[in-house]
Amino acid sequence: MNTEITIRLGFFFGIFVLVAVCEILAPRRTLTTSKAGRWFANLVIIGLNPLSVRLVFPVLPAAMALLATERQWGLLNNIDLPYWLEVVMSVIALDFSIYLQHVLHHAVPALWRLHMVHHADLDYDVTTGLRFHPMEIVISMGWKLMMVAALGPPLLAVLIFEVALNATSMFNHSNIHIPVAADRILRLFVVTPDMHRVHHSVIIRETNSNYGFNLPWWDRLLGTYKDQPAMGHTDMVIGLSQFRDPQKLSLPRLLILPFVGDPGQVPINRH
Repeated sequence: MNTEITIRLGFFFGIFVLVAVCEILAPRRTLTTSKAGRWFANLVIIGLNPLSVRLVFPVLPAAMALLATERQWGLLNNIDLPYWLEVVMSVIALDFSIYLQHVLHHAVPALWRLHMVHHADLDYDVTTGLRFHPMEIVISMGWKLMMVAALGPPLLAVLIFEVALNATSMFNHSNIHIPVAADRILRLFVVTPDMHRVHHSVIIRETNSNYGFNLPWWDRLLGTYKDQPAMGHTDMVIGLSQFRDPQKLSLPRLLILPFVGDPGQVPINRH
């Protein structure tokens, strides 16, 4: 397990630095608020999340995969398939489970309250992709552990998925300019910044689209795909309409936001 942590941390810091540098060299949008203030709040929340998970769960997904294999839990531990196919199927299935989880966090009022912390960011960059309320991270980890136990994936598949999830979340939340032609090709295989940025639009019908993190296929298959924002990427407004004052999005207020903030027009409350 020490090797797993080393691998994940190595990829995490390496990709974070690479994306942050690319944002400086080739920005997609001009930031609208103080980067120092945002980054302080976002990075502290990011630092709190692994501590929260460790306090709640005795095992993480990789350890759960080993436990499932040892005790023959899960679908794939009870059918005979080539190892490579199990790895590929597991990564795809786990990614689909994250898509479903993301949809639920927009549809269920209690989950949406936690998820608001992610969407209330007034700008969009690499730290946005990691800014989730600690309670949401704990719930998300519980979801992943259940999916791993039910699926019974190989350890390699879980490692690939976990590294890819962190990497693509930083990439597709980045403020990197990618030429339109390149973006069109890339988004056939991975969620790109321009694709996911639509999801962070202040316009509700755009917020309720493009839920994918790694693979872009689920949105297209399930009717939640939106190609471009109505206002264009440089003019679109990022965030939530009920939270527009940067002074009210400081670190302490973000931590209590799910409990005192206005949830706005989440889908389940619109009808």
